[in-house]
Amino acid sequence: MIKPLFLLFAATLVAQAVPGKQWTPEEANAWHDKQPWLIGANYVPATSISQLEMWQEETFDPERIDLELGWAESLGFNTMRVFLHDIPWKTDSKGFIKRIEKFIDIAEKHKIRPMFVFFDSCWNPDPKPGKQPEPRPHVHNSGWVQSPGWEILQDSAKQDELKPYVVGVISHFKNDKRILAWDLYNEPNNENGGRFKEDPAKKFPKALELLKKTFEWAREAEPTQPLSSGIWIGDFAKPDDFARYQLETSDIINFHTYTPLEKTKERVEALKKYNRPIMCSEYMARPEGSTFQAVLPYFKEQKVISMNWGFVDGKSQTIYPWDSWKKQYTGEPDPWFHDIFRKDGTPYKEDEVKLIRSLTGAK
Repeated sequence: MIKPLFLLFAATLVAQAVPGKQWTPEEANAWHDKQPWLIGANYVPATSISQLEMWQEETFDPERIDLELGWAESLGFNTMRVFLHDIPWKTDSKGFIKRIEKFIDIAEKHKIRPMFVFFDSCWNPDPKPGKQPEPRPHVHNSGWVQSPGWEILQDSAKQDELKPYVVGVISHFKNDKRILAWDLYNEPNNENGGRFKEDPAKKFPKALELLKKTFEWAREAEPTQPLSSGIWIGDFAKPDDFARYQLETSDIINFHTYTPLEKTKERVEALKKYNRPIMCSEYMARPEGSTFQAVLPYFKEQKVISMNWGFVDGKSQTIYPWDSWKKQYTGEPDPWFHDIFRKDGTPYKEDEVKLIRSLTGAK
């Protein structure tokens, strides 16, 4: 009996991630094996133009969040990807933590375990606290803001001032089983397609610097939840130095794709070589061929953690496509670019909702 008991003990050790270290593939897969198929959406309430407006005390809207996460529960969603922001921490860290706790309480009520995102390189590089602008009519994500802004990102010393934010949030929640994972930096090497005057030659090295620091800070906090940062551009089979760092440092593989099924399959196959759980934390852009009908059954078959972009049509206006920054729209596009529900909870496409429920087993 000694040998079997020893093997059982060894197997238990393999399944336990070592605090402060990157999870091994065995530890990551042991974690994934315990999970149901994880499915959800990127989430900001309809009443918020951005993640900053979502989390500021004056505009935090728990009643609306409760309503909308109820709609998520009705689909069988069991996770949501939720962006944080460094400014609410800087202006009121204790209040910010309380609001995150409130959000987690609401999510738990609806059987949802969120994944929180710390930093984001997309959209406006000059975030300001306080009242946020009203949406520009018919423009996709017209008020979304980067975290941190360029003023901080370009300065290594100011970057270091973000450490208490990352360590503080993770330390507070590091043993909270209601949190699924931490996504440390969204698309750090995104230059925003020329929508803002950003120089990739200046931005990308500073973003990589902050990305590396953030992984170090997050590991220092010793979370029990996995860490990741998602790749989104280029040849996934031959990643550049930026993507290679993300892939080789994450506990679980995280990627974005707004592509039809065949290209999506290519990307998933390319990522299997890391022998870690795979998460697609952004997909679904109807005109691009990335639809629920096209890719979601494949994701379930492969047990890819799946989070589509957009949930409820609201102030973020992501029913409009990316080109709405340059092309004028005067009314609701056909089809919608992102999002599942109208503001009143009516599904945009009933057949999509039926498909999702059939895959999740929701009644």
